[in-house]
Amino acid sequence: MTGILTGKRALVTGASSGIGRSAAVALAAAGAQVALVARRADRLAELAAQIEADGGKALARVADVTDEADASQAVRDAAAHFGGLDILVNAAGMTQTGKVENADLDDWRYVVELNFWASLYTARAAIPALKAAGGGDIVNISSTAGRRAVGATFGPYAASKFALTAFNESLRAEVTLSGIRVSIIEPGATATEIHEHIKDAGVREFTRQHVEKDGAMQPEDVAEAIVFVVSLPRRVNVSQLVIRPSVDARVL
Repeated sequence: MTGILTGKRALVTGASSGIGRSAAVALAAAGAQVALVARRADRLAELAAQIEADGGKALARVADVTDEADASQAVRDAAAHFGGLDILVNAAGMTQTGKVENADLDDWRYVVELNFWASLYTARAAIPALKAAGGGDIVNISSTAGRRAVGATFGPYAASKFALTAFNESLRAEVTLSGIRVSIIEPGATATEIHEHIKDAGVREFTRQHVEKDGAMQPEDVAEAIVFVVSLPRRVNVSQLVIRPSVDARVL
């Protein structure tokens, strides 16, 4: 498979569903070899088979990216398998409800672990490989919730995404002279499985309706934005990209 990313080697976290899955498909379609990282082995195997059936190259690597050692080793394994690494896409993420008073701190910790710390783990592990390749791209997937917190219900999610934004800026300043571009993409309502793990049934259904409503974006829309960002001329670094549904301004 040839395309604008032919010869590039990519790793995508959260590749078993949603934006991560679509990102992996789009990167492979553009010619990149793709390491697929997530916890669900059956989904990764199916996706790897699909990519290879379409003429691409994929590596399925089961890992829990909230585990520092597992996340770091997954990056090293991918770089060893492909002979290097050029692109890291941190798409793993989830949401959970929770206010501060009477907070379930385990819920808060897990959301921050997955939405923030996991990206730090993989980025930290990827930097040596990206430097060895002469530069590359790190793309962090955030949300418009990382730009403004809407109400108190999704406090853990907003906090984790605000942290990711700050991390993205500090990392960009750190590695830009090494030829590594760092970008954050902040999608609005996108039809994914993000609602499925919400414990509160009412909020879970509200969130499902929000992300599946008419006019919401699809994961492949965000995937196209990822390919756009990493395929720009090397002198260009899109450090922040906010993308929202276009048909209805009320759809966040």
